[in-house]
Amino acid sequence: MIAQRTLKTLTRAVGVGLHSGERVELTLRPAAPDTGIVFRRVDLADPVDIPVSAAAVSDTRLASTLSRNGVRVHTVEHLMSACAGLGIDNLIIDITAEEVPILDGSAASFVYLLQSAGIETQRAPRRFLRVTRPVEVREGEGRTLKWARLEPYHGFKLRFEIEFDHPAVSATGQCVEFDLGSGQYAREIARARTFGFTRDVEHMRSQGLALGGGLDNAIVLDDVKVLNADGLRYDDEFAKHKILDAMGDLYLVGRPLLAAYSAYRSGHALNNQLLRALLAQPDAYEIVTFEDDARAPQGFARLALAR
Repeated sequence: MIAQRTLKTLTRAVGVGLHSGERVELTLRPAAPDTGIVFRRVDLADPVDIPVSAAAVSDTRLASTLSRNGVRVHTVEHLMSACAGLGIDNLIIDITAEEVPILDGSAASFVYLLQSAGIETQRAPRRFLRVTRPVEVREGEGRTLKWARLEPYHGFKLRFEIEFDHPAVSATGQCVEFDLGSGQYAREIARARTFGFTRDVEHMRSQGLALGGGLDNAIVLDDVKVLNADGLRYDDEFAKHKILDAMGDLYLVGRPLLAAYSAYRSGHALNNQLLRALLAQPDAYEIVTFEDDARAPQGFARLALAR
């Protein structure tokens, strides 16, 4: 049986929010089967639980925000990507502020936290959302065109193409494909950092965004080059970060997907629109389990390990 997974023990992290700049403490706790992933705002007089779901996404400006009854948690996508990459189904995330800490700007620190706590299989079948026919969302046309698509696939793979008119980005690989069944998430995707441009920083900060951003938690570019002294972690780090983000955004559906995702210039907003379009068409998906490991997609029967 492909079983649900949680943590063996709790683990903690402290950092700052990328956009808020506020100090935040994070505690990741094991959860019972069928709990799902739940963010819990423990800084409030009466703690509020915000279960992960596509419908709970309330803001997608530069990050994915979850809300419930006016209570919010910002920038959940990197932690959610790590959960997707390691196959974590059930988790309680205690958080002491409105925003998940950015840490190093990638999912690698979250992968380390989850793996240091240990991953435990549970006595309940893992329930996958299997896409049964193509679903697509599009926005704009010509030079402003963006799109994202889900198609049937026995597994979970992603293909993302970016297009930035910037010499440093154009010099790197702008199209990446990744198959989760390879077991290479921690090595190939998780270390890709978020990125931003100095020309946008002043405007973003005037909007109350990127207040905690810097060279220690993002790739920063001026008009011609990468400013980080150590350069890039991957030759195609920009496109790989978009894969990382997409994995986190798509895991907000609340179940692991069996699908092929492809996208061109997509982002948090379009990714959430894609999930909502899928869920609005009940004939486009089904919920499945695998009692026989041999019938599951390749690689899904083993725990993802650090590599």
